[in-house]
Amino acid sequence: MDTGHNNSACMDELQALSLIIFGEPASKANSRRVVKFGNMSRLIKSQKALNYSDAFKQQCTPLGRLMSGDIKMTMWIYYASRRPDLDESLILDLLQGVVYLNDRQVKERHVFWGLDPERPRVEMIVEQIPPVYTKKKPAQRRAKRE
Repeated sequence: MDTGHNNSACMDELQALSLIIFGEPASKANSRRVVKFGNMSRLIKSQKALNYSDAFKQQCTPLGRLMSGDIKMTMWIYYASRRPDLDESLILDLLQGVVYLNDRQVKERHVFWGLDPERPRVEMIVEQIPPVYTKKKPAQRRAKRE
């Protein structure tokens, strides 16, 4: 039965995804350490950030087809103690190439701090924001008709 509507393009892409990643994420701002390579000093990720990155990659399998377009992220980060700052930036980086191509796609963020000493984790909902198509200005339509 043909309804006259072809929404198959909308169904080809994942619209939303829910994930839970166990472990306490490191704050990206506080997760750098200085190491020396010969006469050069470099900043690299802290051991806590490296450990979290490894745990994240073990729990989060890359999508077969990455989400495209603009993304809305809702995240609840449950820490093991009250000490860590709320910082989702390492998580957004780790989702690159796994859920979406680049974290610049994230145009809307809602991030919440939680406490769970027994099970630190990140619960997130990643949603694709429907594209907004702008209408042409009346002057542009008139010019096309002439």
